Amino acid sequence: MQILTKLFPFLSWFKDYNLEGFKADFIAGVTVALVLIPQSMAYAQLAGMPSYYGLYAAFLPPMLASLFGSSRQLATGPVAVVSLMTAASLEPLATAGSEGYIAYAILLALMVGLFQLSLGILRLGIVVNFLSHPVVNGFTNAAAIIIASSQLSKMFGVSVDSAKHHYETIINVCKAAAHYTHFPTLFMGVLSFAIMYFLKKFYPKVPNVLVAVSITILIAWSTGFEHNSPSPIEAIQSLEVRADIETFNKLTSDLIPLAEERTKVGIALDQAKQINDPIGTLDAEHDIHVISVKMDRIKHELGAYRKKLRNMLFTGIKAEDGSMRFYLNKIESEGVKPDENIVDGALVAESDGRTWRIKVGNRPIDVAQVIMTGGGAVVGVVPKGVPALGIPHIDIKVVLKLFPFAAIIALLGFMEAISIAKAMAAKTGQRLDPNQELIGQGIANIIGAIGKSYPISGSFSRSAVNLQAGAISGLSSVFTSLVVVITLLFFTPLLYHLPQSVLASVIMMAVIGLINVSGFIHAWRAQWYDGAISIITFIATLVFAPHLDKGIMVGVVLSLGVFLYKSMRPTVPSLSRHGDEDVFRCAVTHGLKECEYMDLVRFDGPLFFANASYLEDQINDRMVNKPTLKHIIIVSNGINDIDASGEEVISLLIDNIRSSGRDISFSGVNESVFKVFERTHLIAKIGADHLYPTMAKAVCSIHPVTHSEGQELSCPLSNACSLV
Repeated sequence: MQILTKLFPFLSWFKDYNLEGFKADFIAGVTVALVLIPQSMAYAQLAGMPSYYGLYAAFLPPMLASLFGSSRQLATGPVAVVSLMTAASLEPLATAGSEGYIAYAILLALMVGLFQLSLGILRLGIVVNFLSHPVVNGFTNAAAIIIASSQLSKMFGVSVDSAKHHYETIINVCKAAAHYTHFPTLFMGVLSFAIMYFLKKFYPKVPNVLVAVSITILIAWSTGFEHNSPSPIEAIQSLEVRADIETFNKLTSDLIPLAEERTKVGIALDQAKQINDPIGTLDAEHDIHVISVKMDRIKHELGAYRKKLRNMLFTGIKAEDGSMRFYLNKIESEGVKPDENIVDGALVAESDGRTWRIKVGNRPIDVAQVIMTGGGAVVGVVPKGVPALGIPHIDIKVVLKLFPFAAIIALLGFMEAISIAKAMAAKTGQRLDPNQELIGQGIANIIGAIGKSYPISGSFSRSAVNLQAGAISGLSSVFTSLVVVITLLFFTPLLYHLPQSVLASVIMMAVIGLINVSGFIHAWRAQWYDGAISIITFIATLVFAPHLDKGIMVGVVLSLGVFLYKSMRPTVPSLSRHGDEDVFRCAVTHGLKECEYMDLVRFDGPLFFANASYLEDQINDRMVNKPTLKHIIIVSNGINDIDASGEEVISLLIDNIRSSGRDISFSGVNESVFKVFERTHLIAKIGADHLYPTMAKAVCSIHPVTHSEGQELSCPLSNACSLV
């Protein structure tokens, strides 16, 4: 039975399970689903995916993570930080929302799952410790700001191309918002945010996200919030705008053969390298460089035309036959003059009162049906039914490029999940197995990828809802998945009119809880360098965004650097005894008087190759600075391990100290270190009579010998025998 429970942890749920528990799990599962459905769609957009892929990520993963994990209340699915990391990982490889991008995201989920599953099976969950708390705190705070600010374009209803750095993108968004804010879109976002905030503060048991989404969908549907008019290019009454559209389409089309050519040359380059053809390799590398320069030039021109077309504002007028005509009304700083008849106001009275724009994406504009939008952006059509299951296409080159990101997302996602699970276990008294949780998260990502999911993790907000709703077992997450399936099968048309700005407000509301300024203060109070690492990680993540992995790596490198520095230079205090206390303390820290003839040297940490010479230097300094010193006692309680370099240094110290007419002893040597002394025959060199079980016994035994002819008037160690 224990083997079955190990393989299938969910079997333990049904021990003493009853109908009341079933009801509680059902209610909790449905409640979490009502929060998960709109949240998952919002997080999918944050990840650069079509919104309905969030529902796919909420389909299988919650159930599988619960069935094979160790936490009974952890709610798994799309989360903000992992979604942001997914977008940051895939941005260099493909255009967000494209078929290639979606395929890479699904492959990334598979890789994350395999990484987590492997760590769990090998019981290597301890590797998550490489992400220290200060690093995670700094990264999470920065990620919260990046996530919230990334939604500003949707809140204002403007579109801008992503810049090299995230802060540059936000500056461009603010510039665009100053001239082109779509106020109905902004109103929807602010209204939904206000509803969620109000309900969360005054009616916390009410599903605030569901209420906000439902109200705004009704408003959008009843007021015609989305107002698109597919029209032929001839409907645009500006020859210059038509020419810009044609140029934009030509540039977009010119990229396709160049991309195909670069792929062919890339294959030729790989073949040349395999057969060790230096001339072929140089030629292929040159061709790739030339093609890349051409593509970069076209992309730069495309960006300029895309910005120009997006900034154009039109007045729409309905013709006698019912079709629309669009007159250029306003464009900022692009040198295109408005149509005179609009400026003169002759046709303003006949307009429909809307401000129209051209919907411009990364693909050519269909000149037969140019999408003119006079309203706000909505989710649109959500495909009905569950996604077709299938193993993602595996491309070794792409796998190698994605592997570092997959490892970071796997560790970061698991750390988020296990932190949440531990917080809930503290309230429920449940026992957690981190390695089993890794297995559960890994299986959820692997099978989720087969069901068209992108990477997922545990959610703090939904886990809190699950716990507050009274979930008894992981069966609540099974019910959550079932509700998502029912939604995909029957209720997707209801999501059509959901405004994009509402999804943006859902994300912004969710990430507010990630901002934790007190974490910086707490880390600084614990150790100043931990606070510094947290702050530097925070700043680096903001500066390097959207390349978030660089921010994390800066923090990890700093943490490892501090660890190595502390390991190489551990504290080596000289101890003394306060007259009124029965303990030995650091003489420098507590301002205690030291014995003139004896020095109690405590080494705090393992003695190995990186710090062995540091101990030697410390002892030599004491011998130089204390001419009356007769005996050194190495207080070894803190030395929990020793290697060959450490043993060699101790042997040299014994020779140097005793050759100078002084003596050395050891106290509190633990068993592992003692065995090394025995195997290297160092015991004989030290002398059995120079090894003491405790520091007090060593002082009591050595003190009379060192002070037999001494002139010290008052020794702080004279009463040490009272401690024995």
